[in-house]
Amino acid sequence: MKLSGELSAFCDRIGYRFQEPELLVRALTHGSISSATRPDNQRLEFLGDRVLGLVMAEALLDADTAATEGILAPRYNALVRKETCAAVARDIELGAVLKLGKSEMVSGGRRKEALLGDGMEALIAAVYRDGGFNDARDLILRLWGKRVHEVDDDARDPKTALQEFVQARGEQAPKYEIIKREGPDHAPVFTIAVTLASGESAQAKAGAKRQAEQAAAKALLERLDT
Repeated sequence: MKLSGELSAFCDRIGYRFQEPELLVRALTHGSISSATRPDNQRLEFLGDRVLGLVMAEALLDADTAATEGILAPRYNALVRKETCAAVARDIELGAVLKLGKSEMVSGGRRKEALLGDGMEALIAAVYRDGGFNDARDLILRLWGKRVHEVDDDARDPKTALQEFVQARGEQAPKYEIIKREGPDHAPVFTIAVTLASGESAQAKAGAKRQAEQAAAKALLERLDT
């Protein structure tokens, strides 16, 4: 199988050439366009998530030989979570080469955080299946770059941090509610409010519900800290 010019340029961006190009095509194929003869990337995503986890766990141990498990765990979570995978995917313009069905293309699938994160994990698995663990590790460390060494000591995502905060106060879990949805289907903007049982609340806007929830949680944490 010969790669298209677009996919060949993508290989140049990630610094890896596939011996089996079919693996790359599969890694980029979303379920919205898959068929019996055109499998989607879900199985590769499953594998890539595990490969990424092992590489990051090892990299964090090597980066800070004195860090305890309590320090390493939130750093690890920050480096492997979907938002980080999506950010790396944006760095390499993965969205531009995703193979999507018409419905996903119309709804802005190339910019969706979940699709980008899933595609990034599937790409990692494709490299792993094509070239082995060392090639996959080299790819991950190259693409994640300084993130490994610059990850915050307290790297919990805001929703997790807020959840732990209210649990420590013996309260019920925070409640998230969509207040408003604006914009066209391909580029929506969500306004989400988070409210605690004690009455404190905050709102935030973002182009994805998860991002808006995280932003609202962060805003409320900052308010509670003052």
